[in-house]
Amino acid sequence: QYQRRVHGVEDLKNHDAVVRAIRTAVGSKQPAYVDHLSSLVASACINVCPKNPANFNVDNVRVCKMEGLSVSVSQVVHGFVIVRNVEGAIKHAKDAKVAVFSCGIEMTDSDTKGTVLIENAEQLKNVARSEEDYMESVIKGIADTGVKVIVGSGAFSDLALHFMEKYGLMGVKVQSKFELRRLAGAVNATPLPSLGTPRQEDIGRVDEAGVQEIGGQRCVVFNQTTEHSRLSTILIRGPTSNIMDDVERAIDDGVNCFKSLGRDNRLVAGGGAFELEVARRLGKVADATPGLQQYALRQYAESFQIVARTLAEVAGHDGTKSLASLMAEHHSGKERAGVNLEDGTPMDAVAAGVLDLGVAKDWAIKFATDAAVQVLRVDQIIMSKPAGGPKGPSGGAGGYGGARDDD
Repeated sequence: QYQRRVHGVEDLKNHDAVVRAIRTAVGSKQPAYVDHLSSLVASACINVCPKNPANFNVDNVRVCKMEGLSVSVSQVVHGFVIVRNVEGAIKHAKDAKVAVFSCGIEMTDSDTKGTVLIENAEQLKNVARSEEDYMESVIKGIADTGVKVIVGSGAFSDLALHFMEKYGLMGVKVQSKFELRRLAGAVNATPLPSLGTPRQEDIGRVDEAGVQEIGGQRCVVFNQTTEHSRLSTILIRGPTSNIMDDVERAIDDGVNCFKSLGRDNRLVAGGGAFELEVARRLGKVADATPGLQQYALRQYAESFQIVARTLAEVAGHDGTKSLASLMAEHHSGKERAGVNLEDGTPMDAVAAGVLDLGVAKDWAIKFATDAAVQVLRVDQIIMSKPAGGPKGPSGGAGGYGGARDDD
């Protein structure tokens, strides 16, 4: 059996090992920035990786795109980035407690409607004063718990902003409920459905929160600098939206590659080396198999060569010539020989850092084989059983007997 594990990632907290493992997946879409993007993905994934890597959640790595500058200026924020300004005049908070509400920071409407009869100006003042007293009591209760940052999903009323500035609280509005959940995970807080004084176990914490101007846009950054956050944000920079979309797809491939490593850390030689070695060994099995089965085994073995041939042809080289030289290398004992896309010649894929996921190869072979076998089964059924239908007087199908209509 071919030893597929040429380099396993034993420790997913090792930055260099993770970069080497995901480099091929990221570089397949962004070869010009493969080193920088692989390092960013590794840092973001390691930051949010749980104690059991098999429980890694790809949603904990968030991507935020901002036009301007180059892709090489992209960075990782161990926390959450919101592309909007804060609510109010307070722009920064350090070592702050955070309260997250999935509602607006304003007076709530009652379930029932009533009529208030106001007979003079003093009664009108009392109604307004009661609303002010209620809002001040709510904001003061939040401030007394040590909270310095309030996050809400709805509108911030002018009255609430007035008392928030009075007690030194920063306000951040997050309209998307999905983004609100991610922010709550980044600061380890619990979203509360109604405005009120939160419990200590529902309050989160952030090392630094404030407004930063990135690419001419004001953003609110929740940054965790002293402890691991449950969410990381990769801030993508680029001159156009199309380039940033391509970078985002490359990052998605790298993050999913890290997730697969958490479940199965086997790696195999890339560049078609794994498939060619499988083809060579299956060919030897076919030669030792008697009967007609050897022809099926030989064709199955040759089907694995399509990967290396396609890589060479896509890179602009002669696929037949490259495949012949690669098979010669494998027959001479060089099991890690893969396609060099620069000139189409053989290379040591492991030494070049071209590695693929072992679990991806397993499932690719399984699904492709199952699909081919299913097609062969269907073809056999069609050929062995003729189409049905009533027979006509002269033996034709459908009762027409093959006769033509005069019309």
